[in-house]
Amino acid sequence: MASTACFVIVSKNDIPIYEAEVGSAPKREDQAYQHQFILHAALDVVQDLAWATNTMSEDGIKSFFQEVHELYIKIFLNPLYLPGSRITSSHFDTKVRALARKYL
Repeated sequence: MASTACFVIVSKNDIPIYEAEVGSAPKREDQAYQHQFILHAALDVVQDLAWATNTMSEDGIKSFFQEVHELYIKIFLNPLYLPGSRITSSHFDTKVRALARKYL
């Protein structure tokens, strides 16, 4: 069965600054809008529940987020990066997709 996952980094102003679809399912044009709708609707739930409880304890998911966080910090420390702007680095994108294949 083909599956897909969507990973998004959202700025403090609720603006997506990085989006990646990972998985083996074929991509459709309308899925991008559907993912944005679902992700924006889930922000409050994630903020209230996921970090307050132990739902993020799976080792693979935890490792994925830790390594992506390290990548994001490297982007953030770049003096040419404007905080809150879109992340357009192909290197960052490649690394995130590789981590998704490895851990998810």
